[in-house]
Amino acid sequence: MNISGNTILITGGGSGIGEALAHRFHDLGNTVIIAGRRVEALEQVASSRPGIHALPLDISDAADIVAFTQRVVAEHPALNVVINNAGIMRFETLDQTRDLSDAEATITTNLLGPIRIADALIEHLLARPDAVLINVSSGLAFVPLAATPTYSASKAAIHSYTVSLREVLKGRVEVIELVPPAVQTDLTPGQANREGYLPLADFIDEVMALFQHQPTPPEILVQRVAFQRNAEAEHRFDEAVTTLNDAVRKAREKQR
Repeated sequence: MNISGNTILITGGGSGIGEALAHRFHDLGNTVIIAGRRVEALEQVASSRPGIHALPLDISDAADIVAFTQRVVAEHPALNVVINNAGIMRFETLDQTRDLSDAEATITTNLLGPIRIADALIEHLLARPDAVLINVSSGLAFVPLAATPTYSASKAAIHSYTVSLREVLKGRVEVIELVPPAVQTDLTPGQANREGYLPLADFIDEVMALFQHQPTPPEILVQRVAFQRNAEAEHRFDEAVTTLNDAVRKAREKQR
């Protein structure tokens, strides 16, 4: 991946990892389009940065994705990098019958959203030089958090889907998976200050250094996420599940 001179679309660009990526890629000389539901948050990210453009997008709405992608290609025909970052994380209870609206919203946003974005933009990307498609998954794709089962499952599905995209698009569109560990963001209540989670600035520093490797790794893996990414290959998966879930439970209880 070229680190500068791109036109980059980042979904979920109004806060957290998306906001940090937008600022860092803009600093490197890229034009950046940030998209999301909260227009005021997007405008704040883009303020005082003429190379960042904010566009509204409801990633859970299939019709809105079609209209949005048509608009972004019309307004930014140089678009050559797409970062599917938007996502939600909901805590769920599995040991009783419940309203499944959280699970349904998670699948629609975290899985169908990126699939629809990629589908809508793939022909445009195939026609662009140096095209890149980046899907943001999670360490929970490899070792799940039982308290957020649908989120973990959606990220496992995104990992698998990204592998398929990489195989099909080999030599035509570079496909990269960004795999965050637990990062201090506002993804869930209290997470921005949760003990033991990786500070956002530290995460982004390491991520941007990895993006500058040549060739760019097909998976962007900060050191902290190796515990999850390599658990099964290193024959310690069951232990990792127990360790991860115990640690997160204790960190959340400490904040109460």
